[in-house]
Amino acid sequence: MDKLLIHKISYSNLCAQFSEQIIIAVFPIIAVLSIHASASETALIQMINTLPFLLLSIPMGILADRVSRKKMMIVVEIARAVAIFILFYLTFSGNLSINKIALFGFFIAIGTVIYSVASPALVASFVIKEQLINANRSIEIAKSVAFIAGPALGGILAGYFSGGLAFIFAFLLSIISAFFLICLPKESVQKKSDRNIIQELGDGFIFLVRNQYLRPITITAFVFNLSFNLLLSIFAYYTINNLSFTSFEVGMSLSLIGLGMLLGSVLYKFISTRINFGFQLILGPISAFIASILMLSTIIYPIKELVFISFFFFGFGPIIWTISTVSLRQLVTPNNMIAKISSVIMTVTFGARPLGAALGVYISVNFDVYSCIFVVFIGFFIQLAIILFSKAAKLKNYLM
Repeated sequence: MDKLLIHKISYSNLCAQFSEQIIIAVFPIIAVLSIHASASETALIQMINTLPFLLLSIPMGILADRVSRKKMMIVVEIARAVAIFILFYLTFSGNLSINKIALFGFFIAIGTVIYSVASPALVASFVIKEQLINANRSIEIAKSVAFIAGPALGGILAGYFSGGLAFIFAFLLSIISAFFLICLPKESVQKKSDRNIIQELGDGFIFLVRNQYLRPITITAFVFNLSFNLLLSIFAYYTINNLSFTSFEVGMSLSLIGLGMLLGSVLYKFISTRINFGFQLILGPISAFIASILMLSTIIYPIKELVFISFFFFGFGPIIWTISTVSLRQLVTPNNMIAKISSVIMTVTFGARPLGAALGVYISVNFDVYSCIFVVFIGFFIQLAIILFSKAAKLKNYLM
C-alpha cells in the first residue's frame, strides 16, 4: 500500500514540478528575447515571483496543519493551472508584458508554496518512519526528472508563439498533477488544536531555534537560497548577452540541475551506505561551492561548458542534502508540527529567494553582472563554512 501511495505522490510531484520548471525557464527567456528586459528587470521579475515564499509560507503551513492537505493541494494545482492558461491567452493575444509576467508569476508561486509546505506532511501521514528515506528518495527522483525535462523543454518551446506553447504544456501538467492527488485515499483525521495561531507559530520558531540539528541546516539553506537566487535573477541576461547563449542553451543549463538531481537521487542509496549521515549533509554545500567557482571562472574564461558543469553540480550535491535534511526534519519533528516547521523553514530559506533577487537588482543597477557573480561565490563559501562547523555534520546516521 505504501509503495502505491508513494508512486501517486511522486507522479503528482513530477507533474507539478515539471509545470513549474517550464514556467521558471520560460519567463526570463521571454523577458530578455521578446521584451528586451535588462538585467535589473529580470532580477525584479525573479524577486516578485519568489515573494510568496517569504510572505505566505508560515500562514500556509499553519493552515496545512488544520485542514486536509490533500484537498488543499488539489485546489491549488487547479488554481495554478487556471493562472497558467491566462498567461497563454495573454501571450497568444500579444498582450504579455514584464508587469504581467511578474504578477502571474507571483500567483503561480503561491501555488508552489502551498504544495511545498503540505507535501512533506502528507507523505509523513501516509508513510511509516522507517520508509521515509525511500519515500523522499522516490519523490526527489520524480522531481529530478522534472528539473531535467522542464527547463530544456521550456527553452525549446520559448521560441514558439512567444512562449505560448510552453504555457499550454505547463497547464496540462498541473491538471494531471491534481488528478494524481485526487486518486490518493482520504487522510487520517488530524487532531484539531485548541491553541491560537500565534501560539502555534511561536512553538514552531522555538522548536526550530532550539533544535541543534535543524538550526544550522536552516541557516545554511538560507544562505544557499540567497546566493542561488541572486545567480538565477541575472542568469538569462548574463548568459545571453555575455556568453552568447541561445534560449535552448539557457534551458539546457537549467536542465542540467535536474540531471545532477536525478543522478544524486539514483545514487543516494549507494552513497548513504558508504558515508555517514553527517557527511551526506556536507556534500550539498561542497558541491554548490564548486559550482560557484566554475561560474565565477566564466568571467575570465567565457566558455559555455563551464556553465553546464556548474549547473550540474548545483543539482547533484544539493539533492543529497534535500533527501537527508527532509528525512531528518520529519524524524525529529512531531507529526502534528511537520507542516508548521516546514513552513517556518520555508519562510527562512525560500524567503531568501526574493532577497537574493532583490540583491541582484541592487548590484546590477549600481555595479554590473560580474559583481553579481562574485557575490554569488562569496555566498556559497559562507554556506559551506556554516554547515562544516555544525553538530548536524557530525551525525553518524539519520536515526541518531
